[in-house]
Amino acid sequence: MEENTKKKDFKEWIRALKFLIISISAGIIQIASFALFNEVFGWNYWVGYLLSLLLSIVWNFTINRKITFKSANNVKLAMLLVLAFYAVFTPVSTWLGELAENSGVNEYLVLAVTMISNFVLEFLYTRFFVYRNSCDTAVSKKNDNKKEEKVEENK
Repeated sequence: MEENTKKKDFKEWIRALKFLIISISAGIIQIASFALFNEVFGWNYWVGYLLSLLLSIVWNFTINRKITFKSANNVKLAMLLVLAFYAVFTPVSTWLGELAENSGVNEYLVLAVTMISNFVLEFLYTRFFVYRNSCDTAVSKKNDNKKEEKVEENK
């Protein structure tokens, strides 16, 4: 039983590492698009932040669902649950970010703190609420092909 627990713990660490790597790629998308909106277009903080966050969310959700959580859960339901998270996180982080930036805090420092908060909260919410019972339920194409081969062999 102890070995089984160790395997589960290891699997969860790997899942967290995958989430981190994919979140870093989403963070790069968010930072690059925020910089474009901020530096090139000169948009105010909240407009650039919201658009860059939206790009990051779409990327992060799509890749993590398939690679990190491997969920066969209903995509629409999962996306609605993630949107529920962002329905709370986005206005709060936008409002606090705008307050901080207007108080003289560097907008990139504000963005970094917001992104780290987003990473931690989103992982916990996604793992233990959105995909709590559906992790590793998606059948990979590789496994699907093996099943088809076995069916063919049995004929």
